Amino acid sequence: MVIYYSGTGNSAHCAREAASALGDECISAFAYIKNGIAAEFSSARPWVFVSPTYGWRLPGVFADFIRSARLSGCREAYFVMTCGSEIGNAEKYLRELCREKHLAFRGVLQVVMPENYIALFSAPDAQEAERIIACSRPVLEAGIDLIRRGEPFPETRPGAVDRLKSGPVNRLFCRYIVRDGPFRAGDSCISCGKCAEVCPVNDIAISGGRPVWQGHCTHCMACISRCPVRAIEYGRSTRDKERYFLDK
Repeated sequence: MVIYYSGTGNSAHCAREAASALGDECISAFAYIKNGIAAEFSSARPWVFVSPTYGWRLPGVFADFIRSARLSGCREAYFVMTCGSEIGNAEKYLRELCREKHLAFRGVLQVVMPENYIALFSAPDAQEAERIIACSRPVLEAGIDLIRRGEPFPETRPGAVDRLKSGPVNRLFCRYIVRDGPFRAGDSCISCGKCAEVCPVNDIAISGGRPVWQGHCTHCMACISRCPVRAIEYGRSTRDKERYFLDK
């Protein structure tokens, strides 16, 4: 069973590709996370968890989703993590999560996809995004083939910088960078409520027809990237930047 979490579409795309190639079921964790529901699944096939990379680790909301889920049947777990560049030492923390859940860790596959963290970086234009996605396909296909054959993903070999990024830097990043204070909706806002609808952690309330962020953002970039009129900005850092959402 393929289970995914996605804010701007990269991980959803990879999950659907994997499920289609494996002939397996594909389930989004979004509704479970948004509604605070502990999932209950059973699968005779290995679990394949697909998600973006937040601060060189699995997103906290997805890790908590897995922790709270009741998973019966197969005890093997593969992880696919999409990223703009690399996943650091994420494998260490995935192993720990698998030990908590009594799952056999079968490795993590790093899949480089178009950058979507526009709070700090720039998303590519459409042509460059297509090129990056095309380059990701052989990596994903090779990973799918390993799952199909029941073989583990190759073990990652993190260096000192990777361990630093996924360890203390991640903690500092989550504490000081992941905040929603800079989010604002401009005058072009049409009060459609799309931003609140796509927020996985219910951080956005609509007041007076405008979104108001509540202080527990996870920086998935869904609200800013999926606003139909590009009304949302993250301070000055997103002005004139491409928005990115992969809807396929």
